[in-house]
Amino acid sequence: MQMRSNKRSTMKQIHALLAAVLLSITAVAMEPQRFNNPVIGGDMADPSVIQVGDTYYATATSSEWAPYYPVFTSKDMVNWEQAGHIFDEKPEWTSHSFWAPELFYRNNTMYCYYSARRKTDNTTYIGVATAPGTSLSFTDRGPIIELGSEAIDAFIIEAEGDLYITWKAYGLDPRPIELLGSRLSKDGLRLEGEPFSLLKDDDEVGLEGQYHFKQGDYYYIIYSAKSCCGPGSDYDVRVARSKQFKGPYEKYAGNPILSGGEGEFLSVGHGTAVPISEGRYAYLSHAYLKGDGFYLGRQPVLHEFVVNNEQWVEFTTGQYAVREQFVPIKGAVQNAVPDFHDDFSGKALKVDWTWNYPFAEIDAKLEGGNLWLAGSPVGNHATGTALCLRPTATDYSYETKIVNTNASFKGLTMYGDDQNLMVLGSMDNRIVVKSIENGLETILFSTEFESIFPSLKIEVARGRLLTFFFSEDGERWTRVNEAPIDASFLVRWDRVARPGLIHNGDFNEPAIVDYFTLINR
Repeated sequence: MQMRSNKRSTMKQIHALLAAVLLSITAVAMEPQRFNNPVIGGDMADPSVIQVGDTYYATATSSEWAPYYPVFTSKDMVNWEQAGHIFDEKPEWTSHSFWAPELFYRNNTMYCYYSARRKTDNTTYIGVATAPGTSLSFTDRGPIIELGSEAIDAFIIEAEGDLYITWKAYGLDPRPIELLGSRLSKDGLRLEGEPFSLLKDDDEVGLEGQYHFKQGDYYYIIYSAKSCCGPGSDYDVRVARSKQFKGPYEKYAGNPILSGGEGEFLSVGHGTAVPISEGRYAYLSHAYLKGDGFYLGRQPVLHEFVVNNEQWVEFTTGQYAVREQFVPIKGAVQNAVPDFHDDFSGKALKVDWTWNYPFAEIDAKLEGGNLWLAGSPVGNHATGTALCLRPTATDYSYETKIVNTNASFKGLTMYGDDQNLMVLGSMDNRIVVKSIENGLETILFSTEFESIFPSLKIEVARGRLLTFFFSEDGERWTRVNEAPIDASFLVRWDRVARPGLIHNGDFNEPAIVDYFTLINR
């Protein structure tokens, strides 16, 4: 009898254990999937996001890199793929500083309102481009706001039966910044009526990157303040509300509602949102990571917000930006950050490539499975044509093989701008490493090289520490420098350095490149 009792007790324990395991598995399966910010890797500031049908579209600042305003698409807002650019060529009225584009969709037309410098006087104003449906084939419609000493950061909203555009004004004037608004024509291409003031920076902490929406009785403006850029950035996100679109607006006493400073992020701000369900919004903004992650630039991050019982906006993970979030769309699973390889066998350059348009007129063509890279300097800029990628990891290596020899410098670069870059390349029969800081060139290494066609590699650690290699066969590598070289000086005010290819020399003596590979470690 005692043995039977023990068996029954053991079986009950087993059943209880199995039930607990099944309950645990069920609970895990029911728990929402998580993802880690950023959702788009690399330097892509001031993002704008819209939804058309079941697809999300995002674009962002391209600054001093061409093509202009990268465009990404996604089905779940966690995994994004680059689809192209708003412009392959500069709009006729512009010169440089391509910042803060804003997407809008209406009547089967996609609009992009963008900020750029007018080439006649170097003043930043707002232009507009349109594309039929979701073709992403944009045609520039010219400047739409040419008022004051600067107009930047457009946003479009339908409110109280009309279409409106808002923008940041007086940012360069000795007076408080204001958000101004104006009614738009029905086709979205012209201002109608007089501009009006929506919100003023009375505290002189900054006011830009606004996003408008209405829920319940209130119109809300989510905006950014403080310093946007660089290692000292303390950018944050704030909110104001009004029962009428034109105001007056009340700023939230608990501002900021989202900031860096705590946890893994240095700063966060300048974004737009899309509704993801009743009362829930996904806010896509940019953020700097702290530490080594800073060298990846202002990367797009996603945070969810709601309107609380006091009718104020609050982020569901709290005031401080955090990496780990619940996925906005059920069933989304975040993919790993991909490596990059280009064997130049296609008909055109891959959309990932960017080049230094203010400093060189690029000539890049694909022929015979190779890239032929050359360029002509713009003005007095004489440090070459750079063809680069946005880095997406702090530790990576990139390599190439040059398959021609001439007097031009041909090889790899870590590129800040034309006055600040590091290069590893070949000239005639020499391998050379050079550092250019504030226009001052220093040759760090130079040696004769017997092989006609060298393979070149740069390893990057912690986003900024560079080690240089060359090889005759692409397998056995000669290391140039024992201690890694700190390239943190390459960071510019509003952007970080990019790895890639470089040609510097006579236009008729191009670099012929066999392949380019970047591997995240």
